[in-house]
Amino acid sequence: MEIRLRDVPHFYVVFFGYALVLLFGTFPVTAIDVYTPAELMVENGTTGILKCTFKSREVISSGASVSWTFLAEGSEGSPITIFHYSAGTAYPSNASPQFKERVQWIGDLNKKDASIKLSKMQFGDNGTYSCDVKNPPDIEVMPARLQLWVVMKESLPQTNTAVIVGAVVGAIIGLILITVVAYLIIRMQESKHDYEG
Repeated sequence: MEIRLRDVPHFYVVFFGYALVLLFGTFPVTAIDVYTPAELMVENGTTGILKCTFKSREVISSGASVSWTFLAEGSEGSPITIFHYSAGTAYPSNASPQFKERVQWIGDLNKKDASIKLSKMQFGDNGTYSCDVKNPPDIEVMPARLQLWVVMKESLPQTNTAVIVGAVVGAIIGLILITVVAYLIIRMQESKHDYEG
């Protein structure tokens, strides 16, 4: 088929379009995956661990950084930065007196841990906390979000000691029964062999 002169520009557009897709579509996208629990309940007045871990395709660089932000429950404003970590130094934010001297870095970037500790929890701490990690050239990231609920001790899920003790005793009784039944079956098999012989 003969290419006519008027079709040449269309041909080049399609050709270069395919070339660009092939060229840029084969490069890996550099991104970080960041993880936090979806929800966390902490007793009023105690210390809470805001856990954040991440996966990066790159070696942890000296330019790696972590930022934690907070948006109060029911607030429609912008989140405030409560903590920043960069170049081995922690920078608690002075933007909010609410968190002053209460936030502490407990993470280890080499272990892909970006966790912080928040002491003296109060009901005003209820809200959404976001963990954002950058590890150049891995900078494309969707921050992980954690919903924090500060509650009275009575509202925390309780581990029922009686249920735990009952489960352990039940497991022991079950093992004893299995052992006795196995012993009786073996004895019956041996007595059949004695009778046949």
